[in-house]
Amino acid sequence: MTSVTEINSLEALSGYRLLWNWLLRQTREPTFFQTFDWLETYLRHQGDRVRPRILIVSSNDGPIGILPLVVTPEETLLGTVRVLTYPLDGWGTFFGPIGPNPTATLRTALRHISRTPRDWDLVDLRWVDAAGPDAGRTRQAMRGVGMPAPKKPWTEAAQIELADGWDAYWASRDPDWRRETDRCARRLAEQGEVTYVRYRPEPASRGDGDPRWNLYDVCEQIAGRSWQGSATDGTTLSHDSVRAYLRDAHASAAAAGGVDLNLLLVGGRPAAFAYNYHYAGNVYGLRAGFDPAVSRAGSGTVLLRRMVEDSCRRGDYRIDLGPDSLDYKRRWATRNQTAYHYPYYAPTGIKAQTLRAKRWLTGSRF
Repeated sequence: MTSVTEINSLEALSGYRLLWNWLLRQTREPTFFQTFDWLETYLRHQGDRVRPRILIVSSNDGPIGILPLVVTPEETLLGTVRVLTYPLDGWGTFFGPIGPNPTATLRTALRHISRTPRDWDLVDLRWVDAAGPDAGRTRQAMRGVGMPAPKKPWTEAAQIELADGWDAYWASRDPDWRRETDRCARRLAEQGEVTYVRYRPEPASRGDGDPRWNLYDVCEQIAGRSWQGSATDGTTLSHDSVRAYLRDAHASAAAAGGVDLNLLLVGGRPAAFAYNYHYAGNVYGLRAGFDPAVSRAGSGTVLLRRMVEDSCRRGDYRIDLGPDSLDYKRRWATRNQTAYHYPYYAPTGIKAQTLRAKRWLTGSRF
């Protein structure tokens, strides 16, 4: 016998931190975006814009999983549509249920959604790793509760698998690209001493959690000087639209031991950065950039090589470079992994069904 406890506020959720962390440790291939710490910061910055629907699934023996969902407004040509989805919001690549029993968690939680008052126009479970941990569970669960949804590509991310170690990985790269990275390293060395800094604090529970704001501020400054910094609609570290959120997320990630900050200095001057999150050996590249005023000799390339090699030594098993710029990332990636989504439109909602027809006719996902 299974049951669902629904949490609809950040205040109510705060009492489930220990349970969340316990279930997350039993989750297959978890990411930092599935941690309580990240979700807490994200929801705090969303305010009243989104409504949490965190579903805790229990059996007779106790809690077995969590399905973290939010109802979020999205603008379409038909007006505002209420979408019930995962809270990732495009910051990462993949998301899914928390805990060791994803099948039972999905089925029980989605059955609860189907039987409770509808506060959504569209259920759209996005960022699903259908070829990985999900293994078709989402599609089966939605069909099983009367929410049949097609499997559609959502985004694609470049990933580096590191299980075989640095030597095997580097030998698998194109020889011309390996020579090019060597040339970049030599050109940088001609401009001054090259120093690589990687900062990963232990969590506050182990006596650390120091955010090292001096290092983060350097990353932010490089971001502002990079080509991304001049974009008017961007979301790099220095942009006003996300700056406050990213700084709060950094503080939370540092306290949780999830920060992975990389810097490259040339002649003592900060030249490039890669700001990541990590959890259980899974690294996600959130933002990166270089300062062209310091060097145009491939500082970002040299930094990434140093970072990958160091990750192998640390025992990381994967680096997710994220979507976008896949042509450049293919030189590093061992695979491109597709994230899928499963849209189900409210059958009695006029707006939802009109939107479904429009998307079917145009082939668009929005």
